[in-house]
Amino acid sequence: MDQKLREKVEEILSDGNAGYAYLYLSNQPQRQEFVFKLTPENIANFLGSHFLEAKQMIITDMGDRFVLDTFGGFINTCPNQKLCLDILHHLRPIQMGEKEAEEVLMVTRDEFDEYGRWEDEMVTMAEMAMG
Repeated sequence: MDQKLREKVEEILSDGNAGYAYLYLSNQPQRQEFVFKLTPENIANFLGSHFLEAKQMIITDMGDRFVLDTFGGFINTCPNQKLCLDILHHLRPIQMGEKEAEEVLMVTRDEFDEYGRWEDEMVTMAEMAMG
């Protein structure tokens, strides 16, 4: 497993505040899936870096519980209004062209699954060494 990828996934998972982003692009039939840190700023940067090309984005927590969705580039539903206001604080300047979206701390779902397989192998090897 690539060390940079491992470190990135571990940083995303470090505080237990990670989730999934499902990106539906206007010009592609299949959705793209990502795992990323669910901070308001990171969510805003994700939305802001895709709002021109996405027909819909859905964000959930790691338990796949709904966090928010978009219609086009705009937040459609966000039950946690405090979180929504925090996201909008960071998103508004990006959508208004006042600043660029920053890099999003995320990996693809395939990369995340690769990390999971690697972690399972490491646990299995450790258990075998103990037995």
